[in-house]
Amino acid sequence: MTTDELRAVFDAPDPLTIGLEEEVMLVDAQTFDLVPVAAEILDGRPGLKLELPASQVEIVTVPAATVGAAIVELTDGRRRLAEAASPTVRVIAAGVHPHAAPLGVLNQGARYAAILHEFQDVARAQLVCALQVHVAVGSADASLRAYNALRPHLPELAALAANAPFHAGRDTGYASVRPLIGTLLPRQGVPPAIPSWAAFGEMLRWIDDPATWWYELRPHVVHGTLEVRVCDTQTTVQEAAAIAAYVHALVAWLIERDDEPESVECWRIEHNRFAAARHGLDASFADVATGERRPVRDILRERLDALQPVAERLGCAAELAGLSLEANGADRQREAGLDAAAGWLADRFLS
Repeated sequence: MTTDELRAVFDAPDPLTIGLEEEVMLVDAQTFDLVPVAAEILDGRPGLKLELPASQVEIVTVPAATVGAAIVELTDGRRRLAEAASPTVRVIAAGVHPHAAPLGVLNQGARYAAILHEFQDVARAQLVCALQVHVAVGSADASLRAYNALRPHLPELAALAANAPFHAGRDTGYASVRPLIGTLLPRQGVPPAIPSWAAFGEMLRWIDDPATWWYELRPHVVHGTLEVRVCDTQTTVQEAAAIAAYVHALVAWLIERDDEPESVECWRIEHNRFAAARHGLDASFADVATGERRPVRDILRERLDALQPVAERLGCAAELAGLSLEANGADRQREAGLDAAAGWLADRFLS
């Protein structure tokens, strides 16, 4: 895409609309193991999409003015999917499946076949699920500033949303093992700074398909949004609403700040990103400028104080109030226990 084409895409959307893409897993109603039946269950249902793994479905919402409106649609999507799947298949929402085999069956289709041809078992290993939050800024220049300003905040979101402690029947010791699996692919993890739309156009020319720019934050070149991809799928709708509200308010807060964001080196953000994956809310982060360490809960409390008035203006204060700094999804899964985790997740899918 040319610079002018990119700018036009990001100038187009209404500012601060929000959309959600939630990846969830289909499991056998008795064993709770993954079942590769997504194509049979969906059968063209609106708002429900296939993904690379044949046991995965993506619930998609249209752009909404508020988090609340997006969550109403997400709730309906979960309900419709659960109804379509029953009685022999149930649905669970987490970053990865607790005990399934680490390599899975992939869906059929030209795009999926191309990914499998290129990446082989690394593609089969991508049994990972994210809650992807799209926020439209409504201006190309402001979108690029917000993108660069948002990069150092990705570890905060990762710690809040960590929901993948178990994998292949083992406790991994991580709050989320999902990023370790994801980064087996190229163009994953912490994204590069983008100094200009011309520079981004040059970056995209290195790859055949912009959709494979899989970083944890990306300017979406079709929707004209900032797509935040760092968050694990949340177990309940209420938890998803809280994460979406945090993202919505954070992007708006960054837009409102007058200072030009500094270009933070990836390795500094990656240091905190690993701490978030390993320790979740128990992590300590390094200040990306000074290296000073602070507990992530202290950072998040300060951030929530700053975001509260923004959330009030956006109409998502109630959803933001549901955010817990005491326990994330990984903590709650561990409390349920590895043996019970998949059934526990299934029981909470519609809550």
